[in-house]
Amino acid sequence: MTSLWLDRAPRIETDEFEAGQQFDEVIVGAGITGLVAALLFSRAGRRVAVVEARRVGAVTTGNTTAKLSVLQGAHLQQVQAYSYRAIVKAYVEANLEGLAWMSRYADDQGIPIQFKDSVSYAATPEGVRTVNREYDIAKAVGLPVRRGTDVGLPFETHAAVVLPDQAQFDPMDVLATLAADVRSHGGKIFEDVRVSRAKAGDPAKVFTNKGQLLAQHVIVATGIPVLDRGLYFAKVKAGRSYAMSYRVDGALPPGMYMSVDSSLKRSVRTTPSADGDLLIIGGNGHTVGRDPSPKSHVRDLEEWTQQHWPGAVRTHAWSAQDYETPHKVPFVGWMPRGRGRIYLATGYDKWGMTNSVQCALTLASDILGGNTPWAKVLHRRITTPRAFAWGVGYNAGVAVEYAKGYAKALLRGLPDSPPDEGEGVVGRDGLLPTGMSTVNGVVCRVSAVCTHQHAVLSWNDQEHSWDCPAHGSRFGADGTLLEGPATRNLRLR
Repeated sequence: MTSLWLDRAPRIETDEFEAGQQFDEVIVGAGITGLVAALLFSRAGRRVAVVEARRVGAVTTGNTTAKLSVLQGAHLQQVQAYSYRAIVKAYVEANLEGLAWMSRYADDQGIPIQFKDSVSYAATPEGVRTVNREYDIAKAVGLPVRRGTDVGLPFETHAAVVLPDQAQFDPMDVLATLAADVRSHGGKIFEDVRVSRAKAGDPAKVFTNKGQLLAQHVIVATGIPVLDRGLYFAKVKAGRSYAMSYRVDGALPPGMYMSVDSSLKRSVRTTPSADGDLLIIGGNGHTVGRDPSPKSHVRDLEEWTQQHWPGAVRTHAWSAQDYETPHKVPFVGWMPRGRGRIYLATGYDKWGMTNSVQCALTLASDILGGNTPWAKVLHRRITTPRAFAWGVGYNAGVAVEYAKGYAKALLRGLPDSPPDEGEGVVGRDGLLPTGMSTVNGVVCRVSAVCTHQHAVLSWNDQEHSWDCPAHGSRFGADGTLLEGPATRNLRLR
């Protein structure tokens, strides 16, 4: 599954890695957070290196739907429900700054960007109340929202809240420009270099598969932290969702849309292409590793698209992973036991285009000594009883997944014959949980135990991967690490 953005991405120049180099900041992860932070530091005259385990934009940024919106479905009421009004206001101010910064940067650099209305809509009568709550909260914190019903979609919407002058773009255009800008300011970008751990000190040491780097500060911007300091892998929930692009005859919707209905989550936008605008549909999110058939979610999304845009021709299908925090706002700042040397940003909950920029701005302010009022408010956030309960409930679910995974794996032996094409099974090989799969005619046997915290993996029938139901790590059919807090491949059996 290759995204539209990655398929048409421009070539990005990077640098040759040399072990032993020393920098002011080493940034782990070459998505928008990492590259915006790298640019901010390099503009300030700092020596900066960005270290990416795969390719620039390969994971979350290159697979997003890339909507820059401060109206985020029904997210503002989620923030208020799990925190309090001052946090909602600071969160909105932070996202407004993220939107403004990225809009200015795109204009300065000539990056194509389209300004559109952002719409949160109710596709069912049950969603009207949610729309009304989102409108009231958005209005209360100063957003110029308006109500509506006919918002340009080819199906009935029962209520909608509209925020004008939001934006969308191709995220790989942005990353290519940021990468070139970072390098023009003397920064280095290293691909195919995987960080396994870091040691706080003066300087801090960053350990990779190709050698060690030294830094005054280390920033972990990898979706979910690949360092276990602070136990952030247990503080966020990994979610996976799907997107597809289509060629459509006839009129396309004029705005950017997100449904608020809990039973029917849909994202709708368009994007320019060489042969005319394309329609992009997203949705059907679920917790990583806990769904029996991710393929069914893609099938459902295709059927829904054909119902409302008959004859639409699919050009690309892809998926993305993001992380939800208990209080619904990102974790950003210094990591515990990091001696003021190690920082992180995580937990964008599928709204990374504005949150990634505001987190980069926060990190630059924290390290360089800026004065950002909204960042101070978000830093001083208090965990409410409801947010605490969310965390307890989620980790109780993780414990259940451990028990279920080992029980299923150890109570049945691995089949004698390989599974059908595109399928994978987990069973006991001796006393070891083992996964066996068949992909493109190749049969692979791997350890079915995650290399991070040893949960038993499950098979993803859409992406032909082994996914961890505990903390969201993912591995290819051959055991190659794809993403998540894990830093090692699976062992072959």
